[in-house]
Amino acid sequence: MAISAQNNTPADAEKPPRPKGLALLRVALSTRKAGCMLGFGFSSGLPFALLIGTLNAWLGEVGIKLATIGVLSWIGLSYSFKFLWAPLVDRLKLPGLEALGRRRSWIILCQAVLACAIAGLAITDPTRAIGTFAIIAFIAAFASATQDIALDAWRIENADEDTSLELLTALYQFGYRTASIVGGALALMLAARMPWPQVFGAMAGLMAVMTLVTLRAPDTERTITARLHADLGQPGELAPGVRAVLLFIVLASWVWAIATIAHFMIAMLAPVAPGGKLPSVAEFTKTQGPWIVGATVFVPLIVASVANHLKARAMGVLAVEDHAHGPSRTIANHIYAALVTPLAELAGRLRAGVLVVLGFILTYAFCYNIWSSFAFPFYLDYLHYTKDQVAFASKIFGIIMTMFGISLGGYLFLRIGRFPTVLLGAMLPPLGNLLYADLADGGHVIDAFAHVLMLDRLGAALGADARMLRLLLAIVYENIATGLAGTAFVAYVSSVVSKRYTAIQYALLSSLTFLVGTLGRGVAGEAFDTYGYGPVFRATALAGVVSVSFVLMEWVRVTRAEARAVKG
Repeated sequence: MAISAQNNTPADAEKPPRPKGLALLRVALSTRKAGCMLGFGFSSGLPFALLIGTLNAWLGEVGIKLATIGVLSWIGLSYSFKFLWAPLVDRLKLPGLEALGRRRSWIILCQAVLACAIAGLAITDPTRAIGTFAIIAFIAAFASATQDIALDAWRIENADEDTSLELLTALYQFGYRTASIVGGALALMLAARMPWPQVFGAMAGLMAVMTLVTLRAPDTERTITARLHADLGQPGELAPGVRAVLLFIVLASWVWAIATIAHFMIAMLAPVAPGGKLPSVAEFTKTQGPWIVGATVFVPLIVASVANHLKARAMGVLAVEDHAHGPSRTIANHIYAALVTPLAELAGRLRAGVLVVLGFILTYAFCYNIWSSFAFPFYLDYLHYTKDQVAFASKIFGIIMTMFGISLGGYLFLRIGRFPTVLLGAMLPPLGNLLYADLADGGHVIDAFAHVLMLDRLGAALGADARMLRLLLAIVYENIATGLAGTAFVAYVSSVVSKRYTAIQYALLSSLTFLVGTLGRGVAGEAFDTYGYGPVFRATALAGVVSVSFVLMEWVRVTRAEARAVKG
């Protein structure tokens, strides 16, 4: 039994009873970690709300073409691709900032860059220097995505008995949602009363204040990821030279894809010579889009399958344990584990079924993701709602409806099962696109629906006129549907990933969800400019048939696999 050095009593006797229930929550909230986690959630949510949503309201108001807004929204790929440079954030020491700690050094650097970048947006006129504006926005998105890497690591590493991981995650989400309201609803309300540059200047100040939270936060010791080296150094694993070749192929594919996207963005946002015209986003997506998806998804999948083939036949594998490691080997191992290992495990476990899984993931959120960047221009510039109306309907009322949709998804998942809920999540958002098509065409169907259910009388009693009621009903449906779909998707991906590679596989697979939708935004913007909102909403709703088809195929695949497992 352990003995206290001070009074020779059992050490266990010195510990007070651990609080439970609400008492535990009060103790947790009183800790420094909990307060910092709230601030970190805010620090993560504010730039995302500004860059992916509110920024487009500004651009739409000053007359930037929707095709250009669609291409500019590709900065959101930084959040999808962030696992590519996560190993550097994990291992690289920052000169001059390392004294702050392993995670705090990266967090405070990203917060400082974000504050400067948002301030840079505030002093740049997008109508005269859209190229410069886009570069600053990309720097901000990259810094925001990098901050998220460090914040996620901080949240996991600082969990303990008093502040559990579940509690820290809940506090993070609370801070994040609060920032969504500040960067969305409050920013729109301020923009109705002052110029956009002043709004973004105020938001830059808020971002700068977040550095005070980081300075107050605790940190963890820097450790060497010995388990990763041990796993890849075991006999039977691929030799470092073979892994290097496979990794080079994957990285070359990713670099080509990112460089191709960046090159087109620069061409699209560069000043147009007299008599010239902008490149066609639709043509680029038609000719290069499939290759980009192939380079970022299917080339790594093929490489992962080759890795499995070599290991199964003991070709190019280690005969004895490999103990060598250094900085370059560490980074290479991390990147290999992020890009090749998770797909190799999936391909080996699911075999041909991995194609169905990837098809499901790539198309599931397509109907919503492809037009989400145009929501504010649609509400404000096309439908001519006021900023206050949109702030309330989309960012306050809408968030409440999203939370209801998330809760409904969780309830249905338990009540009717996984795949029925996933199927609903695939079917409902496309119907929401049809609802928005009706809203774009005058809202006659929405008005008839409201009249039949007497919602028009309820709206009038609450002070909402017919126009406001249309917007609220459309947002109610869309946010509940996407909240339900998001819950179903998270549950599905969580059921697909291996317990051994949970974090890595989940990060990789969830990032692929936004790839096709984000690439498609440029086409959607050009189509909105050319054909109008109604026809494009109807066309994207039809695209939901693809997602539903993949859900049904995956349902059949899993059912057959479970039946074989029972028989075997």
